[in-house]
Formats: sequence, C-alpha cells, structure tokens
Amino acid sequence: MNHPVIARIRLNPHSRDVHRDLRDATQMHRTVMRMAPQNLGDSPRHQAGLLYRIEETDTSTALLVQALHLDPTLLPHGYGHAEVKSLAPMFTALRKDLAVRYRIVVNPTKTERLPLDEKGRRGKIIPLSGADADQWWLRRAADAGLQLHVLTPTNLAPARPRGKTATRMRHSLIRYDGTATVTDPKALSQALLTGIGRGKPYGAGLLSLAPATTA
Repeated sequence: MNHPVIARIRLNPHSRDVHRDLRDATQMHRTVMRMAPQNLGDSPRHQAGLLYRIEETDTSTALLVQALHLDPTLLPHGYGHAEVKSLAPMFTALRKDLAVRYRIVVNPTKTERLPLDEKGRRGKIIPLSGADADQWWLRRAADAGLQLHVLTPTNLAPARPRGKTATRMRHSLIRYDGTATVTDPKALSQALLTGIGRGKPYGAGLLSLAPATTA
C-alpha cells in the first residue's frame, strides 16, 4: 500500500498570497494543488489523493495537506514553513477496537427530495446544521469504521469559491472533534485516503486520528 504523507504549513501572516487564499477557496485549492504531481489527467485532486484543512488558533493559522506525494517547495515564495511526515505509522497502527481521538472538517448536506412527476431530475443540495449535521456525521463515521463516543461541533466560516468557473454555492463547514473506537480498519483506511463528504476541494473531508490518551 502506498501511504500518503501530510504537510503542516505554518502560514506566513504577512504573505499576500496567504491572505488571497484565505479569502478565496478556489485560489486555496489551486495553491495546494501546486504541491501535487502534475499531468494527472482527469480529476487531478482525486488522482493525487489530496485533502486539506485550515486550522486556526488565536495566534497562528496552519494548513494541513495530505496527498500521496507533496512538494512544498512549489508553494509561492514566503507562503509559510512546511513540515512533512509519512502517515505510514498511523495506517499500520489501525486495528479493531483501537481507541482514537479524531478531528475533521465536513460539509454536511442532503439532497432535496423531488416529487414523482420530477423523477430523473436532481434535487438541490441542502446544507445541514445543528442536530441534523450531528446525525449526518454519526452516520458517515459509522460507515467509515468509527464508533463515535464524543462529538464536539464547531461552526466555521463557510468556504466561498470565486471566479468565473466556481459554483455560486457557499460550502458550510463544521469541525468535529472527539473520541471514537475503530470498528472496521479497512473501511477506515479507505476513508482516511479518500476523505469524507462533499467540499473536498474547499477544505473539507480530511480525517485526522491520534491515539486516545488513557488515564
């Protein structure tokens, strides 16, 4: 199995490129894709296995980027300081009944149900919030091989794609933190590799795990 790597990039608060990307989800996607191999054909983000998440604290902003191959030297000059490590140890450690801590930013949605006379048409994508979003994450986590014990939601600013080719839809983002038990290591490995839910080009779907601390 070809394990991905993850880069933690401490963003330079004085960089114009950073400020532009934090305002524009389309530009952020283009910037992170610069680190992936080129000429990947159709669906290059999927082919690269690229997922990312923005993490903000009171004092700094970091960008986490996961992919099969990454070259942070291809980022704009002065964009930030990058540290890259292999995720092979995490994948190797996965086993049933393993207790973990997790973090993920997701874009919980549902598809509008249409009346029978409109069969064949696709309903609108409706963002979920509150208890509906929590239930969405519980279901998706179970499908991904995680039994959740704690889920703490944090509403984030929506991702706003811009540009002529961007969709007009804002992508609502919620970060979930908590603890869980691994129920299906194979399904979980797949979810870690491919991400969960919609909005992956705009900073959603990257699942991070760490061993749960024991008293």
